[in-house]
Amino acid sequence: MITMSTLHRRLSSTLFYPSAAASILAMGLLIGRAVIVGELMGSFLIWNLFLAWMPYYMAFWAESVVPSGARFRWRVLIPGILWLLFLPNAPYIMTDFVHLESGWWYDIGMLLAFAWAGCLLGVASLYMLQRMVRERVGEAMSWAFVLACCGLSGLGIYFGRFLRWNSWDVLFSPRDLAHDLRHVLGDTAHYPQMIGVSGLFACFLALGIITLAAVRRV
Repeated sequence: MITMSTLHRRLSSTLFYPSAAASILAMGLLIGRAVIVGELMGSFLIWNLFLAWMPYYMAFWAESVVPSGARFRWRVLIPGILWLLFLPNAPYIMTDFVHLESGWWYDIGMLLAFAWAGCLLGVASLYMLQRMVRERVGEAMSWAFVLACCGLSGLGIYFGRFLRWNSWDVLFSPRDLAHDLRHVLGDTAHYPQMIGVSGLFACFLALGIITLAAVRRV
């Protein structure tokens, strides 16, 4: 049975509290905007923030299945695979700046709050999975794991923003997704944008986990 003190320690070690605070701030700004203009706009941000929490939940689930010091268990593959599928949804919120229609400072600040919450959640979930990998196969392999996941997440953001695919389409529309992948990968005209966008967001995510690791060491 998990005690409150144990749960508090787990949440504290996985950036839950700053992630929750950032999410509350973002939602507060969205509600405040609705009060100011008299209409709820940008409701898609609520859905995107919910999706950004999914990789955090999956990572927390994976850690619960295989606690620290325990041997690898095959049942960790379910939350692990779901985590990887949903990971791009966290930093994806940064792309919501395309919906910015004016330079109103409030809208800019609101989108920044949502983007910050998404980045925190992505970094926190990646940190949890890296910690599990490091305990079992070592430091070097854990960083190889991080870089691979950052690259895949960057590609996921590109496919989500420009091809409009969702994480769950891997499970429910694999044939159509494979068709689009073949089309994009088979046409070199797509490469500059794909590499640029994917690389940019992969670097953002990698920089976040590097920063967190540096702070943890201090």
